[in-house]
Amino acid sequence: RALRSIAHTASAAKALPFSLHRTGLGSDHEAKVLRMVMFGKPGSGKGTLSSRLVKKYDVMSLSTGDLLRQHIAERTAVGRQAESIVAQGGLVPDEIMLQVVTSKLDALRNRHWILDGFPRTLNQGKLLDTHLQAQNTPLSLVINLDVADEVILSRISDRWVHLPSGRVYNMSYNRPKVDGFDDETGEPLTKRPDDNPEIFARRLKQFHESTSPLISYYASKPVSTRMVTLQGKTSDEIWPKLEAVVHSSFPNLRERAAARRQHSLGDTFM
Repeated sequence: RALRSIAHTASAAKALPFSLHRTGLGSDHEAKVLRMVMFGKPGSGKGTLSSRLVKKYDVMSLSTGDLLRQHIAERTAVGRQAESIVAQGGLVPDEIMLQVVTSKLDALRNRHWILDGFPRTLNQGKLLDTHLQAQNTPLSLVINLDVADEVILSRISDRWVHLPSGRVYNMSYNRPKVDGFDDETGEPLTKRPDDNPEIFARRLKQFHESTSPLISYYASKPVSTRMVTLQGKTSDEIWPKLEAVVHSSFPNLRERAAARRQHSLGDTFM
């Protein structure tokens, strides 16, 4: 089956540069704008990898949860609709969430962005695609993080988080400088309530049921939206693969000043 996902084995890595240049994204300008969503099972490292991209490159990260809270706080029309639904304990309908998301995306035509938290279902993916295509700003990259269930289940007991910032640590491969405390604030780290094997197994089952059809949908789309599957056991293992995909596909993506200075200092010492 001719899917456009790329499993990063040694042989696939050799073929990567050719397939990345065959973008077929329409105009040259549109091909250079990163409009990205990332899928992965809970615990696969989506947040860690997205934050690394945003920290190094001039990319905006858009959280649908933050956007929804902003609409509610600002008492916009869609925010008032969502607030009444949330207050009654209901789920915000896909159409309302689409308005929340696209109200921001429509103002970012020439900006690079990563969308976090939407779409999560096949219907949401189709709604988002229809809107972006109408705006002539289609998704340009879909990343699927392929981390085995057993790998995720084996490491969740080692995970600690700094809840105010969302920074995640793992005692197996990404330890904090001081055990039990956040690197930047020094505040105590905590366990997420759902970081236990039984709850996580249910979350993985839910992911397979709701998100797998969405991944298949993007894998079968025309080449206007590139889908790449990245495999690995840790974020440190997946990060260079992700960076290679982004850098090859979007050569005009600029590094942030702090990242450039860090590289410059490294070259000097080398």
